[in-house]
Amino acid sequence: MAGVQTAVALREQGFTGRVLLIGAEPHQPYDRPPLSKAVLLGKAEGSAFEVDFEALGIELRLGVEVTGVRPGAHEVDTEAGPVPYDVLVVATGSVPVTLPGTEGVRGVHLLRTLDDAERLRPVLADQHDIVVVGAGWIGAEFTTAAREAGCAVTVVEAAGRPLAGALPAEVAGPMAEWYDESGAALLTHARVAHVEPGEVALEDGRLLPAGAVVVGIGARPATDWLEDSGIELGEDGAIVADDHLRTSVTDVYAVGDCASFPSARYGERLLVHHWDNALQGPRTVAACIVGEAPRAYDPVPYFWSEQFGRFVQYAGHHPGADTMVWRGDPAGASWSVAWLCDGALRALLAVGRPRDLAQGRKLMEAGTVLDPQRVADPSVPLKAAAQR
Repeated sequence: MAGVQTAVALREQGFTGRVLLIGAEPHQPYDRPPLSKAVLLGKAEGSAFEVDFEALGIELRLGVEVTGVRPGAHEVDTEAGPVPYDVLVVATGSVPVTLPGTEGVRGVHLLRTLDDAERLRPVLADQHDIVVVGAGWIGAEFTTAAREAGCAVTVVEAAGRPLAGALPAEVAGPMAEWYDESGAALLTHARVAHVEPGEVALEDGRLLPAGAVVVGIGARPATDWLEDSGIELGEDGAIVADDHLRTSVTDVYAVGDCASFPSARYGERLLVHHWDNALQGPRTVAACIVGEAPRAYDPVPYFWSEQFGRFVQYAGHHPGADTMVWRGDPAGASWSVAWLCDGALRALLAVGRPRDLAQGRKLMEAGTVLDPQRVADPSVPLKAAAQR
């Protein structure tokens, strides 16, 4: 997403030089969200971007892995030999974290690429018993698809609730009920001891039958190939970019899941592993390359997820908020949670309330101060909660 959007944005902003897009996968560049939905369920064969690369003069070099970069020579190294550049944009995204001890074990799957989804399609079609390790966003989306396909699903989560790394306990706790409603078994405070073909053993001695195991325990920036490049990496492995997505090395930018950036809005460096960041960041990078002086890159982060018959959206960054306000009953079909800081909306989680999310994003971008009592009334539009 980030690489394609950078190439397209360059042409849209008038860049007339050569644009070369290199990717390790052999497939036409594709969108990832459908992989855990339509592609996984066999409702779509793929999710290739509807971009006419030839008409835009964008050269694709697919199935070629980049193994390193030598900034002094202005070259990247690939399996097919060195490739020179005037400006390099790193958009390598992230790679899923693997479950230790499962490398090479038959029946263990990740869900990140088109090939991953295609390997999992027959698993769902054959209605295997499936164990999902991790009750995060991808675990919930895969579980939703697997239950729709008629599979028996057991979800193993080391923490005491779903989405433990993403949301506070009081917010994520009610989401545990969604698994029960769908017919999936959610085991919390459960850790995997080892995995063998057909079986998952937990540390407490329980044995779970598993025709397949799907691991969804997080992702990390795909930056191992940059370790000797001189490009600064953070402790989290992300490329340390500035507020215009420039790296520590001249003529090298970084965009999307692989890079962190400083946010004046939130007062900290952000690493955003979501689709919208891969859409927005390329516009800033392209503007810098063509010689414009864009505003600092400081978006309101946004993502969405479809799970268990619910449309879940989140905007902002809630750490640092001083007030949390509920809008509606979390046991109901639709509700929201708002986080405020000094009265200004800092983040919003919306379940089945897209209007809250749309209005909330605009209020965050404007820094509007809200009346918490009016925010708490789900019948009051968020934009009408602005203090007068």
